[in-house]
Amino acid sequence: MKTKQDFRGLFAMLVIVSLIVGAFGGACGSFFIKPYLERSSWGQKFLENDLTQQITGQKKVYEVSEESSTIDVVKKVSPSVVSILVTKEVNNVFNMTGPDAFDFFGNDFQQPSADGEKQAIGGGSGFVVGSDGLIVTNRHVVADPDAEYSVVFNDGKKFEAKVLGRDAVYDLAILKIDANDLPVIDIGDSDKIEIGQTAIAIGNALDEYRNTVTRGVISGINRRIIAGDGRGFSEVIEEALQTDAAINPGNSGGPLLNIAGQVIGINTAVNNGGQSLGFAIPINQAKNVIESVKTFGRIVRPWLGVRYAGINEELARSENLKYEYGALIVRGDGDDSVAIVPGSPAEKAGIEENDIILEINGEKIDHEHSLVGFIAKFKPGDEITLKIFHKDAEKTLKVKLAEREDNQ
Repeated sequence: MKTKQDFRGLFAMLVIVSLIVGAFGGACGSFFIKPYLERSSWGQKFLENDLTQQITGQKKVYEVSEESSTIDVVKKVSPSVVSILVTKEVNNVFNMTGPDAFDFFGNDFQQPSADGEKQAIGGGSGFVVGSDGLIVTNRHVVADPDAEYSVVFNDGKKFEAKVLGRDAVYDLAILKIDANDLPVIDIGDSDKIEIGQTAIAIGNALDEYRNTVTRGVISGINRRIIAGDGRGFSEVIEEALQTDAAINPGNSGGPLLNIAGQVIGINTAVNNGGQSLGFAIPINQAKNVIESVKTFGRIVRPWLGVRYAGINEELARSENLKYEYGALIVRGDGDDSVAIVPGSPAEKAGIEENDIILEINGEKIDHEHSLVGFIAKFKPGDEITLKIFHKDAEKTLKVKLAEREDNQ
């Protein structure tokens, strides 16, 4: 008959044998079975779930997948997006990185510099539209004719830049750097934009964080905004795109993209008075500017040759006008100011002071569609049809646009 001591000895032996067998089995699994599991997808999931369960008790791992389309856009476009640096020899400077819709924007600073010392006074963003070094940005980014400009790519390469043209109608400018075989951004069609579609902005946020990416949707189209540059100067942006993708000072001039990686707008202004209110110039407004620089080496603008005031309800009431829309041809405040420029297309067509231009090619001129905005869509030499109110009667006439000179 076995004693309790015999049972204790047998139990101890079983424990020792179990430990030896377990260790041997674990070693075999590590050397032979685990490598096989790691090579197969189901085996990897088994190992991950098993480890997670051992650590946390959780029986299932839930994977979080990124939206690959946005990631693909960023990878595709980032090499074509640049930061623009502005330097100048001055004693006291302001950092002007982008206008603010309806209000002056922030991020200003004043710093003294030694005599003859060049100092960074601002910056912005841009993107490559020509493999030979053509770059688009906002006019207000490169507005100072006495400043020097340089372009920095995402990989850190830096080039000195020359301003080929600043557009007087739209807030656009074209730069040129000495480079070849650059990655060119794809140009989209801003006329096909729909509210609610994805919008991705890339730019040099706050003049410090190159190629910062933000994402949102197109939240409005055909917005008319007045953007100030912080120095008392403001300009009207026609048919702007509104987006809730964050646009910060320094993003000015950078691309607003669709989910296909095509640029549909040029980031231009923010509204500091509200949240998630950014505005971009539709890319279709820039196409003629880009094409003219590629063809002529400068910005070629069409010109009608009139001075006017946009008619609204208030102006129509105060001047006793028959229409509450259109462009009233008037002279300026100066003694030498004229309503019709001598020798201009308008004078040749018979347009006179106090006439009202009502339509261009059948489209009404109103507070959302200005005369200058309509004219900018054409090219010098194009013939347009104007509907005007002339001497108490409506009439239609043809006008052949000329090229605008810088002093016109």
